[in-house]
Amino acid sequence: MLNSSPDVATVAAVDFGVLLAAIALGIALDPRRFTDRMVFGLTTALLIAAYLAWRIGSTMEPFEWGFASLWQYGYLAFEIIAIIYTLMSIAILMRRSDHTLEADAAEAELDSSGLWPPVDVFICTYNEPLDVLEKSVLLAMEMDYPDVRVWVLDDTRRAWLRDYCEELGVNYVTRPNNDGAKAGNLNSALRATAGANAAPLILVLDADFAPHANFLKRTVGLFRDPVVGLVQTPQHYFNADPIQHNLYASMSWVDDQRIFFDVFQPAKDAWGCAFCVGTSFVVRRDLLDAIGGVPTRSVSEDLSLSYALLRRGYVTRWLNERLSVGLAAEGLPEYVTQRARWCLGTVQAALLPEGPLRAPGLSLMQRLHYFHGLLNWLCKPFVLLMLAAPLVYWFAGVPAFAADYVDFLRFAIPALICFYSYSGWVGHRRTLPIFMEVTHMITAAAITWTLIMCLYRPFGRPFKVTDKGGDRSQTIIRWNMLAFFGGLTLVSVAAILLALLGPDAVGETSPVDQLNLIWAGVTAMLCAIASLVCIERPRRHREELFKSNIPGRFAFGAIDSDCRVQHLSTAGIVILTDRPLPVEREPVGGAIRVWVEGFGVLTGVVVRARKREVTVELTIPETRRRDLVRHLYRCPNDNVALEARLGPAWGGVIRSGLGRV
Repeated sequence: MLNSSPDVATVAAVDFGVLLAAIALGIALDPRRFTDRMVFGLTTALLIAAYLAWRIGSTMEPFEWGFASLWQYGYLAFEIIAIIYTLMSIAILMRRSDHTLEADAAEAELDSSGLWPPVDVFICTYNEPLDVLEKSVLLAMEMDYPDVRVWVLDDTRRAWLRDYCEELGVNYVTRPNNDGAKAGNLNSALRATAGANAAPLILVLDADFAPHANFLKRTVGLFRDPVVGLVQTPQHYFNADPIQHNLYASMSWVDDQRIFFDVFQPAKDAWGCAFCVGTSFVVRRDLLDAIGGVPTRSVSEDLSLSYALLRRGYVTRWLNERLSVGLAAEGLPEYVTQRARWCLGTVQAALLPEGPLRAPGLSLMQRLHYFHGLLNWLCKPFVLLMLAAPLVYWFAGVPAFAADYVDFLRFAIPALICFYSYSGWVGHRRTLPIFMEVTHMITAAAITWTLIMCLYRPFGRPFKVTDKGGDRSQTIIRWNMLAFFGGLTLVSVAAILLALLGPDAVGETSPVDQLNLIWAGVTAMLCAIASLVCIERPRRHREELFKSNIPGRFAFGAIDSDCRVQHLSTAGIVILTDRPLPVEREPVGGAIRVWVEGFGVLTGVVVRARKREVTVELTIPETRRRDLVRHLYRCPNDNVALEARLGPAWGGVIRSGLGRV
């Protein structure tokens, strides 16, 4: 039912006041303090609760069997799921942990005593090419740690990989089948490395994750707390994911996992409910033996492992430090498949008798934290419903809820203002309105389909490995996704035009019409941006270029001069010279030597010379190239954004829309 509302000017003034108050809270409060998190969080929660009370009490007609009621009540049901998830998130984020000082003290103690426990490194690989896998192997060998043994767990039984491991002097393990997927591979390695000389701690790495030199020294000391069964570190990436890359936003928009790794996991850790995320973690071998190995019944073996440890009284300790770097999904199909697999694994865990909802030995708080993660996936169908809502109104005449734009401004906008302000504040600039919505939209259809499939066959589906590496040098249009988002864009625009200019258009639109016109406009904008993501831009360099900006010197023919090394990779280098290379000699194809501060001399040929910027393809011996791999991946890098910046992010969208490089 529609309520009588105050005039627009009054409501707009209140909304503006809410905006000023949210800005003031963001400036005055410190997200590192519990009381400040509670104040901002409760303020946000109260506005959201007020919105929910309005939605249930003032915008719903009595239920009657028919499309209109089914649509409106179905929409409300999924909206309530999203609101419950948001309120639970606010409650969880009132606490946070930071184990940096604890890790400092533990490292100093072990360094003084010299009693570093032996560590076995398990590198899980399934069909990854060598240029992906070698980073993990070489950097695992180079860790600054006195007693470490590296094991490559090859689940595709490749003879060339066995030979490669023998050349490097690392251990190679395989098995005759792929039962249990990654979990089965780990359990096979547990058996193969068992015995008197087995290391008490195991570092698990995916094939595309390279540990930094100090990884083990920062993590193993945390096991001096007897309640710690597993130490998990965040995943960081040295390349842009498809959304960042295709929108020219790799340095202005953070990947979608940063808010989870950098904000939610420290909060969950403070509640004793952090969980393993599959790679870059250290676990006690004796506990793995006690629980019968890594659980295999869910495709999210990492989540299941953490809850198996929790049932025995052991926590996953979250150390929020950049201690490894990996390869993010490079293409949209891989990106979507990865998240659909995570959704499937979370649902499977809910259905298992030993899972977080049904197993004995877990506290209510631990079960609620798992339920919160499950709700994250159950929210995704609501994304699709929000995109469809204005179209259902304009083409079927049924609004998602009976309200006009003034009431929406009165109840929804204050909640949205405070929510976005709170999210940016508590997330340390790791979220941006519009961009976060587009990120959710890209995976919403696949995740919704996964949830539907889980209704009748949640188990028995194969484990889908995320493909990494390969040729990414061509523009690829993901036509199925582009047809979906492009079609929604066109239909939304058509709905607006028909409402305003069509033969049935009335001279004056109603307040409900006006709300749905605005809604359709927002939908069209979001879907247009999502359509740009579906056009995958080429990744022009065979290996990721790292920003360096360090001094160098180059020799080209008779020229011997200083330069700045702007970018560096294992395959190429970009330098900025003091002056352009001489035009009387064609520089492309010419041999060049570049001295790089902190590394030494690299040789190659010029492949591009534009003004003072010179791009070089390296021609160096294999041993020297491996040295370069170790040099580049040994320490953290800032090759992608760690904080979001609104202006540059929108600039990237505009460049993408105009097709500019």
